[in-house]
Amino acid sequence: MAYETQEKQPPTKQEREAKKELARKDAEQALIARKKEDDAFRANFERLKAERLAREAAETSS
Repeated sequence: MAYETQEKQPPTKQEREAKKELARKDAEQALIARKKEDDAFRANFERLKAERLAREAAETSS
């Protein structure tokens, strides 16, 4: 039984550029998603901080 191997051709310039563009778009999407998550975290953190400070102020004034 004889096996024939096929050598993989190196990617063309267009294929390399398309892959690079896809990687750039994926990275941009990841950055956008991360920024949304960071903004949501910060907003929740500030909300909880304000609630805690209000609770502490109510406890000290009582």
